[in-house]
Amino acid sequence: MSYCLIIDDSRVIRKVSREIVESLGFRVSEAENGEAGLKACQTEMPDVILLDWNMPVMDGYSFLKELRGTPEGQTPKVVFCTTENGLDHITRALEAGADEYVMKPFDKGILAAKLQELGVLPVSHSV
Repeated sequence: MSYCLIIDDSRVIRKVSREIVESLGFRVSEAENGEAGLKACQTEMPDVILLDWNMPVMDGYSFLKELRGTPEGQTPKVVFCTTENGLDHITRALEAGADEYVMKPFDKGILAAKLQELGVLPVSHSV
């Protein structure tokens, strides 16, 4: 079973995201900021990470730079899920190593399509 880590400071967003990815066949864990996300990755590297941009302690951009700076941190597919829709944010995220970018609010169909494009959505759970 594929493993997804959701990193977002909003408990509500984490809950909604968890329900979506679990319904798509993923095992899920959560972190409330980038620092907690890095610790979770040290324990077990996820297959996919849903990442918020704006968070206290460590934001998503800083998390991504740290993650991609480690050898094992090249493996997970990272999807930024954020309200930041400026071209500069999208460009910075992709240059830092994000694989995809999804605008909040998103739904199961949007997220499933992105995960399929990245090749991490289990085949038995197509949209």
